[in-house]
Amino acid sequence: MSAIPTVLPDDKQLLALEEKFDPEMRFRPSVPPATQLIKWLLILLSCFHYYTAGFGLLRETTHRGVHLAFVLALIFLVFAGSKNAGERKVHNSLGTPGGIPLYDWLLAIGVAVAVLYIPYTFEDLAFRVGNPDNYDVVFGTILFVALLEATRRSMGWPLPLIALGFTFYSLFGQYFPGLLQHAGSNWSQFINHQYLTSQGIYGVAVGVVATYVFHFVLFGVMATRIGLGQLFLDIASSIAGRYAGGPAKVSVFGSAMFGMLSGSSVANAVTVGSLTIPAMIRVGYKREFAGAVEAAASTGGQITPPVLGAAAFLMIEFLGLPYQTIITAAIVPAFMHFFGVFMQVHFEAKRYGLRGLTEEEMPKLRQSLKMRWPTLIPLVLLISILVSGRTPYLAAFVGITSCAIVGLTTSVQGNTGKNWGLMVLLHLALTAIAFTHLDEMVKLGIFAVSVVVTVGLMRGLKIRGRIAPSVLVEAFETGAKYALAVGAAAATVGIVIGVVTLTGVGFKISFIITGAAQTIAAGLGSVIPSYLIAFQSLTLLAALVMTAAVCILMGAGIPTTANYIIMVTVAAPTLVQLGVEPLVAHFFVFYYGVLADITPPVALAAYAAAGMAGSDPFKTGNTAFRLGIAKALVPFVFVFSPSLILVAKGFTWADFAITFTGCVLGITFLAMAFSKYCLVEMKRWEQALCIAAALLMVAPSLTATAIGVAMVVPVMLRQLKSWRVVQASGLAT
Repeated sequence: MSAIPTVLPDDKQLLALEEKFDPEMRFRPSVPPATQLIKWLLILLSCFHYYTAGFGLLRETTHRGVHLAFVLALIFLVFAGSKNAGERKVHNSLGTPGGIPLYDWLLAIGVAVAVLYIPYTFEDLAFRVGNPDNYDVVFGTILFVALLEATRRSMGWPLPLIALGFTFYSLFGQYFPGLLQHAGSNWSQFINHQYLTSQGIYGVAVGVVATYVFHFVLFGVMATRIGLGQLFLDIASSIAGRYAGGPAKVSVFGSAMFGMLSGSSVANAVTVGSLTIPAMIRVGYKREFAGAVEAAASTGGQITPPVLGAAAFLMIEFLGLPYQTIITAAIVPAFMHFFGVFMQVHFEAKRYGLRGLTEEEMPKLRQSLKMRWPTLIPLVLLISILVSGRTPYLAAFVGITSCAIVGLTTSVQGNTGKNWGLMVLLHLALTAIAFTHLDEMVKLGIFAVSVVVTVGLMRGLKIRGRIAPSVLVEAFETGAKYALAVGAAAATVGIVIGVVTLTGVGFKISFIITGAAQTIAAGLGSVIPSYLIAFQSLTLLAALVMTAAVCILMGAGIPTTANYIIMVTVAAPTLVQLGVEPLVAHFFVFYYGVLADITPPVALAAYAAAGMAGSDPFKTGNTAFRLGIAKALVPFVFVFSPSLILVAKGFTWADFAITFTGCVLGITFLAMAFSKYCLVEMKRWEQALCIAAALLMVAPSLTATAIGVAMVVPVMLRQLKSWRVVQASGLAT
């Protein structure tokens, strides 16, 4: 039997896979000179963020304006107006310069001018807020229309339609019934709020993408290019590969570690899945199950510290908490997600008797560590800076720079003396830039000298690193590509936030949800005795279920970040009013937003994995949702018992131990029930008891855990008895 591949595809192959399966990476073809212009604009965008992260951010409005001008203008150059237009053969002509229609060039220039108008007139802006002049209204209207079109091109219709719905509500609120009615606003007032203030398009969402998200996306690309992702997969294979259903367990471990870098479900699924999905099919997993495992595991990338997804950085701004608090809070819930997927994979493998990887099929860990251990240096530096309390963008700057140093000065065969000395020297210079209080110009001088010395030494000593300088250029280009769609989404969500702050509809929605939850709780209270669950807990449970359902429905059409911002704006205040700690409420809507990536009918991670597995996308999505069911259970657990989030108020280790134990048992019971297997095939009554026991642990306590365990005892006794019969018959045979 031939060996299963253990080496990831090269950078070009991975990029091709992402373009094939991720709609946000499907750029239209172009011809020179447009091709080169777009390439260098993307690189310039990355260089802008890299520079400001290390040597100081610009004034807030200017920084956001430059970022948004690049993002929106590039979208009109790289995304076609329709799918058919993007697939046509292109040529250079008067009407299509560089293969791009002239109207798209005009749109790109127009939206860039409209965006940069605000930073340009910033000094006079304070005198015009509330009383916009004609130029303000004209440029604001251009940006509003162009932004919706850019978002439609890069992400599809759902988010622009949501923004248009909120806009309609803002303009015609006087015609809405009952509690939703408000005075309404005219177009000038609407543009004033959305365009001239920091409550709309230029709001916190764009600020977070421009200040944090872009940098960590770029770090993930750089770390993957130097080989850190391959090292993680080699470690995962060595840990889990030899056990039953080995490739699927490698997928879980590998996605957990790779997720620390990517923060993107689709990128994680494509990169890790290119190795694990064929291996899973090879050892006997069904195609839809193989794709589902990778999809479910890959969605953990957005909830895995230290990088997390864009929503984690938004939490910093919304809650005013340091980043180390956010990543600490994410540790245990992320573990629970991967544990839930792992347990279902394990029981599935046992049920069908699937083998692990042989020694010949697994990578040699010792050899891999010898070749790739330097790639851990950037990650160690990044985590160290994050937990030290310094800014996340400084951590990303150091991580990106360290990736470049390691990539250029170390070879895949291990360091030679000259390589080692240069790597240490450059890291010392990096330390001086990052950790000292030198003037910014002095830091820039140190950086420039370091670059010149590096180029000279590499040429003089003929140093050949694990990557070529051209790979750095490609990584900066690719990192910017990843940021285009999320940048447009953040700005469009700003429209939604602007309507909420302009009309006060958020408080009205909270009142409506609370009233509906109380009505549902009253109905349930007539059936469920109060000594089992209090009325207040029933009200909270009903509100959580409604919020979770809306999160999943919204996530079917819009990305996680946009979903999180909208739900935090309109739904999280309701949970806070019902007594949920703000950090816990934010994590609840964040987790259910991420769950949408594996929830049909629009499950991007599942569809990407299905494409690689050659399976039915809908079946793959359904199976992925089943595998990720722990992610649906855990948010309810940490709402009712916040000790699972280690930094919640009133945390005690006793409460944590009870909650953690109950959660682990509940997830295990669910995995058994959904896999229909424990020691032998399960009967339906056994599955029902396991599910009931697991749901009982949504509000963990010693009593609930004890009752749940007692409910499963008959199941385990029957399983053990049947297993002994099977074993005895096997021995007799």
